[in-house]
Amino acid sequence: MSFAEFGGPDVLHLLDAEEPHAGPGRIRVAVRAAGVNPFDWRLREGQFQGTRPIDLPSGLGIDAAGVVDEVGEGVEGVGIGDHVFGEGSSTYAEFAVLSAWARMPEGLTFEEAAGYPSVMETALRVIGETGVRTGQTLLVSGASGGVGSAVLQIARDRGITVIGTAGAANQDYLRDLGARATTYGAGWVERVRRLGRVDAALDLAGSGVLRELVELTGDPRKVVTIADPGAREFGVRFSGVAGSVPDALAETVRLLTLGRLRIPVEKSYPLAEAAAAHTDSQTGHTRGRRVLVV
Repeated sequence: MSFAEFGGPDVLHLLDAEEPHAGPGRIRVAVRAAGVNPFDWRLREGQFQGTRPIDLPSGLGIDAAGVVDEVGEGVEGVGIGDHVFGEGSSTYAEFAVLSAWARMPEGLTFEEAAGYPSVMETALRVIGETGVRTGQTLLVSGASGGVGSAVLQIARDRGITVIGTAGAANQDYLRDLGARATTYGAGWVERVRRLGRVDAALDLAGSGVLRELVELTGDPRKVVTIADPGAREFGVRFSGVAGSVPDALAETVRLLTLGRLRIPVEKSYPLAEAAAAHTDSQTGHTRGRRVLVV
């Protein structure tokens, strides 16, 4: 899957390309599923050209799960035929090179596994950046998507209380993940206050709520966003630089193995329908993850 110009989902095209190969410290997988992330469609629209420009044409996708079929020089602990999930580049493809990976835990499907790498790295990073600690309360705006689902479960594992905002249809989903849930819309700030004190806050949706999050926490340094480019105006931290993906994958495996983590796949799409997956992702209101099946 590739795009030769920036624009809407219609710029995506499935085409034949040369197979990539695993260089030193890398592995190649026969992709079985690829995660669909907001980063992907923002890249497709050209939103990052001012900060991390790319040359066109370009592939898409950073998350994948698949079967190892090529191992680069210096790689140990993984072999041909192993089932792995991780991060790489141009993963919307039949074959992709991964730079970070972990073995898939028993019982996990490729579709499920493909939805974890980026969201877990992001969730672990932003929780750390807020400074929230055990016994405190974290407010999460846009809590029902992939990153929000991960944040809620990581927080629960660490003894952090979460207040989550989401659409009316996702209230029970948030409660099932251990959050105190409330809806968006008029009066949401007061509804949050009734649910308890807020020690730190995350904006995962970019829905223009930074002023209110600063008001609820009392300190812009306790608010982190991954989706609102106006963060600087409010003194809020914009988190966009990835942390350690290997560490995130190790924590993912730990929580999955202990039965403390599950991010559902809301919908799977054939690779040829990547444009439809992007269209649906951009509408928001996701519960869990969307993935492409190769």
